[in-house]
Amino acid sequence: MSAAFPLKIAIVGPESCGKSTLAAALAGRLRGLGLSVALVDEYARAYYAHRPYRPTLSDVMAIAEGQLAREAAASGDVVLCDSTALTCRIWAEVGFGRVPGVLAALDHRGYALTLLARPDIPWQHDPLRSHPHARDALFGRYRQALAAMEGCRVAEVGGEGGERLACAWAALAPLLPVFCTES
Repeated sequence: MSAAFPLKIAIVGPESCGKSTLAAALAGRLRGLGLSVALVDEYARAYYAHRPYRPTLSDVMAIAEGQLAREAAASGDVVLCDSTALTCRIWAEVGFGRVPGVLAALDHRGYALTLLARPDIPWQHDPLRSHPHARDALFGRYRQALAAMEGCRVAEVGGEGGERLACAWAALAPLLPVFCTES
């Protein structure tokens, strides 16, 4: 069963689980099929590019708003989101013990598919990553939040390199028009 364009795809999961690498690989494969792809990068990276990484709840809210604005402004046959405001919801829970109403109300039904990346690849240090030993627990929070969102289509993806891409492609391909998947 294929969906109509534009097709909005989310990639979420804990830190250092290959979301950006997967997003770039999927974008390349989709472009190879002749589709226009808008790759919406994780807004938190731009947000912290010129300020110290000492998150507050107001920072988390600003990042959520920036992520949502970038997604709304994106256009193409496929809008591929490397992270979503759901990450901000998880950050608020973990870092501040509460989730403001606007984040609590978020759901993923606006995405045709949400790819949930498993933390089954090696941790890579990055100045914006702070939970190297909590990836499994964070993954559980993502899984639980997505499961609670009725009507949200989720596929877990795992493995390294080509295996992870193949796993994601198997979930995504049925949503593409037949002419895109025959080649």
